[in-house]
Amino acid sequence: MHFRGGRQARNRLWLAPLTNQSSHDDGSLSEDELSFLEARAAGGFSVIESCATHVSLDGQGWSGEFGIFEDRLIADWERVAHAVHAHDALLIPQIFHAGERANTEVSGQQAWSASADTERNVRAATEADIARVINDFARATRRAFEAGADGVELHGAHGYLLCQFLSHTRNQRTDLWGGSLQGRSRLLREVMQACRAEVPGDFIIGVRLSPEDFGSTIGIDIDESIQTATWLVEDGAQFIHISLWDVFQPSKKYPDTHPLTLFREALPADIPLITAGHIWSLDDALVTLERGADAIALGRSAIANPDWPRQALQPGFEPRRPPLSPEELRARALGPAFIDYMRNWKGFVG
Repeated sequence: MHFRGGRQARNRLWLAPLTNQSSHDDGSLSEDELSFLEARAAGGFSVIESCATHVSLDGQGWSGEFGIFEDRLIADWERVAHAVHAHDALLIPQIFHAGERANTEVSGQQAWSASADTERNVRAATEADIARVINDFARATRRAFEAGADGVELHGAHGYLLCQFLSHTRNQRTDLWGGSLQGRSRLLREVMQACRAEVPGDFIIGVRLSPEDFGSTIGIDIDESIQTATWLVEDGAQFIHISLWDVFQPSKKYPDTHPLTLFREALPADIPLITAGHIWSLDDALVTLERGADAIALGRSAIANPDWPRQALQPGFEPRRPPLSPEELRARALGPAFIDYMRNWKGFVG
């Protein structure tokens, strides 16, 4: 798979960005998180995406979150880059700000978003907040570059800050940062432009988007998501990653059409389209590629099968499925904190 700028991935299988709560509350890397990522690179995934890593101290979403908000963390990211590159894989940290979903008990700061929510003690972003977070994303991109990563993914999905600004329900602003889609997408676009200006053209920058409402993602329309994606490509995005949760479900707005088809038709042919969502088997992956995806990002199946890409080459490959015992997960390079987190997924830990 080739990216604008010249870099390429050796296959079409990515490790999806996975919340794991395995690192330290000061944002520094743990050995458990490093081991998990390296095991997937060794297992044959060509692109290793990190968990969402916060660009600002007040943007931390949960405890144990590996950060990228200060220069002191560059050395930790260098360790990850070295481990991933040893297995001929690319490293792409997913950078984000949690916005109204930030964990205030961890950050010690009031959460903020596009608009205020007094019931949840969320304040509306000021112009200073917006200028700062744009700069924070750009500086985080520079840190990833200096650490030897191959790119970054801007997390514009799952109801976090950039997605909150995109939402026509959560964003009630009447200034330049709200109202029309042009206003609501302005923050994400200016973040993209600022990040692009920080690094050379061969450093990959992509975006993850939620195409439609799901779970914590509300106020997102698929036509607006497609338009936003095309604008982001104009701004310098080198791939678009859509989070579907279940790749076998059609569009909610257009039940006779699959979201992948709609995005693929709208995007330039040389912009890779990545997707994730309940892909377990080789057949699942092949069907998803046929629908228009250029690469598959595996999440829970990669947790259960760290060498999924290598095993998929074997005739009759059947991936291991949940439940998995804590001992089995430990053998798959999950630390105790990650195993505890996976108990939130019903039936995963047996």
